[in-house]
Amino acid sequence: MGFFLETLLGGLMAGMLYSLVALGFVLIFKASGVFNFAQGAMVLFAALAMARFAEWIPKHAGIDNKIVANVLAFVIAGAIMFVLAWLIERLVLRHLVNQEGATLLMATLGIAYFLDGMGQTLFGSAIYQINIGMPKEPLMAFQGTFDGGILINKEDLIAAAIAALLVALLSLFFQKTTTGRALRAVADDHQAAQSIGIPLNRIWVIVWFVAGIVALVAGMIWGSKLGVQFSLATVALRALPVVILGGLTSVPGAIIGGLIIGVGEKLSEVYLGPMVGGGIEIWFAYVLALVFLLFRPQGLFGEKIIDRV
Repeated sequence: MGFFLETLLGGLMAGMLYSLVALGFVLIFKASGVFNFAQGAMVLFAALAMARFAEWIPKHAGIDNKIVANVLAFVIAGAIMFVLAWLIERLVLRHLVNQEGATLLMATLGIAYFLDGMGQTLFGSAIYQINIGMPKEPLMAFQGTFDGGILINKEDLIAAAIAALLVALLSLFFQKTTTGRALRAVADDHQAAQSIGIPLNRIWVIVWFVAGIVALVAGMIWGSKLGVQFSLATVALRALPVVILGGLTSVPGAIIGGLIIGVGEKLSEVYLGPMVGGGIEIWFAYVLALVFLLFRPQGLFGEKIIDRV
């Protein structure tokens, strides 16, 4: 029982990180109705900015306090993501209002390749470390309850708590604020939203900035765990099954989908992997997503689209 709970907790913590990355997809889709293929590049770009400024600030600003340096690096990286959101709206999205979804999709692909190249030009292509002080040593818990206790990775636990807090704040933002309701209105119909006075350009800047902050937090956490390298952009691929499972229009769906896939990956690898030679964790999420595409393409919490002719 102890080993099962250990595996379950590991899956839940991994699932929260998947949910965090998936939120970026959901945010952009809710505001523009397009799947943002640039989300992985945004995670990489934000993580590179965070890592490099955390390295440069102690050297050039004379700030030796690691916490202060990390906070300043986070603020600067956040400001960069705001400027990036403003540029994307001004140079790309503003000229594509009311265009077909395929046009906007191709635009996000172009943004992704641009961010990959610009990140390498500005920050370099080496592997960088982000040290935000998360403990690396494991924690033994419930030793008196289960034989041998339960091994918990402190870094994963803190990362999952950060992800859960951000997810909760974003859920409240969408449900309780005027801006959140405006975002949903823009996603439903651009022209109708403009006709009632919702400033489409400002809404797009806000949502891309929020998605950029989500990407920054995700990049910071994944960079702390794995190091900041260009393969970090592929972390978004791990979140694709999450948004398919939860639904592209649902913030709660991103949470539930991430938890289901995180737990499913761990349990299937541990209990079914030995029967088939391992490797289930790599493809489990994509097979589950394929099943949902066949039988429930809108996901668990997505809106079912009915076209009347």
